Amino acid sequence: MDTFRAFRINEADGKVVAGFEQISIGELTDGNVVIKVSHSTINYKDALAATGAGKILRRYPLNGGIDLAGTVVSSDDADLQVGTAVLVNGCGLSETVDGGYSEYARVDSGSVVAIPDGMSALEAMQIGTAGYTAALAIHRMEQNGQRPEDGPVVVTGATGGVGSVAIDMLDARGYEAVAVTGKATEENYLTSIGARRVLLRDEIDLGKRPMEKAEWAGAIDNLGGDYLTWLTRTMGYGGNIASIGLAASHKLETTVLPFILRAVCLLGINSVDTPRDLRLAVWSRIGGDLRPRHLDTIGSRTIGFDELPGAFQAYLDGTVTGRVVVEI
Repeated sequence: MDTFRAFRINEADGKVVAGFEQISIGELTDGNVVIKVSHSTINYKDALAATGAGKILRRYPLNGGIDLAGTVVSSDDADLQVGTAVLVNGCGLSETVDGGYSEYARVDSGSVVAIPDGMSALEAMQIGTAGYTAALAIHRMEQNGQRPEDGPVVVTGATGGVGSVAIDMLDARGYEAVAVTGKATEENYLTSIGARRVLLRDEIDLGKRPMEKAEWAGAIDNLGGDYLTWLTRTMGYGGNIASIGLAASHKLETTVLPFILRAVCLLGINSVDTPRDLRLAVWSRIGGDLRPRHLDTIGSRTIGFDELPGAFQAYLDGTVTGRVVVEI
C-alpha cells in the first residue's frame, strides 16, 4: 500500500474546500496505531466541517469523519493486537487529528476502543458518536439519580441520530420516553423505536414564566435556545437535563429559579474529550444494558464512499432521520 483514498478537508483563500485525495500513511497525523477503516458515519458535525458551515477543524488539512470502525493493522501498544476489531469516536477526529473518511487511519491507542463482543463494525457505526452521546447522557443522568419510576423523560430533536438512539435506549431501560420533533410525518418511526408519546415542536407552548407546570422527570436536549429554556421551566423536582446540542440555538435565556426551587440539574455532555475510563464504561454499557434494539430501523441507510460528498447538505437542511453509515 503506497497510497490510499481519503476525503480531505482544506482551506483556500479563507474558504473550506473538500474532496477525495490520494495520500500516504506518512501524511496522516501522528499515532501509534494504524487501522484499516471499513465503516464511518455522518453526523451533523461532519456536515458542518465538510461544507465550512461551521468551524470544526482546528488545523488544515485533515481527513473528515468523527467516527471510524475497522481492524488494527499496525500497533505499538501491546494491549492492542493486530487484527483486533476497533472503533474510535470523538477524541479529536476531524478536529485536531485525521478522521475516519479514509481507507486508513493513524491514531493514538488511548482513543481506540475494542468493538463490544457480538457487535459488528457496521453496528458500531450505526451507533457511532450519536449513539455514544445518547448513552453518555443516560449514564450521567443515572449517576445523578435518574430512575425510570421518577416519570417521563423527554427527548428533543428526536428523529436525529442522538435522539433516535436515546429513545431506543431509554425505552429499553424502562423509561417513558417522550419524543419532540418538527417532523409530523415521523410519528410512526418514533413510536416504532420506543417513544410512548410524540409532541410536535411547533405545537408546544414554551411558556413565559420562570417556572411552568412540572411535566418531566428528565430530558435529553439536542436543540438549545428556547426549547432548552422551556425544559428548565417544565422540569420536575430534581430532574436532570442533559444538554447535547444546539440545532436551534447556542443561546440559553432562563432564570435561577428552576435550579434553586426545583433542584433542576443541567448536565453538559461532551462526547469528544470523555476521560478514557468513562468512555470504556459507556461503550461497555452500549454492548450490554444500553444496547440499541432497533438499529436496523435507526441506521437503515448505508452509502458508499463515493456518495459521501452529496450527503452532507441534508444534514444542514435538517431532513435526515436516524443514522447514515458510510462504507469505506
